[in-house]
Amino acid sequence: MTAPQHGRSRRPPLPRGWRRLLARAPIGLYRVGLGPALGGRLLLLHHTGRTSGLDRRVVLEVIAHDAEQGTWILASGFGPEAAWYQNLRATPRARIRFRDRRHAVAAHFPDADEGGEIMARYARAHPRTARRLCAFMGFEDDGAPGSYRRAGRHIPSYVWKSHEGKTLPVGLRAGIDTHPCAGDRRGACARGERP
Repeated sequence: MTAPQHGRSRRPPLPRGWRRLLARAPIGLYRVGLGPALGGRLLLLHHTGRTSGLDRRVVLEVIAHDAEQGTWILASGFGPEAAWYQNLRATPRARIRFRDRRHAVAAHFPDADEGGEIMARYARAHPRTARRLCAFMGFEDDGAPGSYRRAGRHIPSYVWKSHEGKTLPVGLRAGIDTHPCAGDRRGACARGERP
């Protein structure tokens, strides 16, 4: 698997119109309490808009989850242009809803080599999905572990670590107002300060 010309993939365009509505449909399931029905492959991310400072939401696929370590690994299939990815780069602290629990998390952005290893592990665990993802993003696929590693070097990925092992209470309104960074318009949380 190699990236097309000059080390870049032919990433698909960001969803617009009815495709965007379809991609955002799972958010409604979380709003009515049916998010856990989506299983452990998806989570709801509450993040802060980098220019507006407003709460934003998106449902994303989980590449790997380690319950003992309190970590989740995800990747941006649409590349670094996705708004939620850019928002996380600006404000790495966020909130997620995974299954029926809410967690305050901080994003860590692995380097290209770590990203390659993440993709290689994902391909071993989910070979068919990894092939489809690489084809969707424009990478040629020969099915070899080294080719997935090379593709992973070009796919922006990140690791979320739960803050101090804290889990947010389930019973509160979507769990977002309980986080100390909720409503932080000054970006204090992103700088590691308390708002």
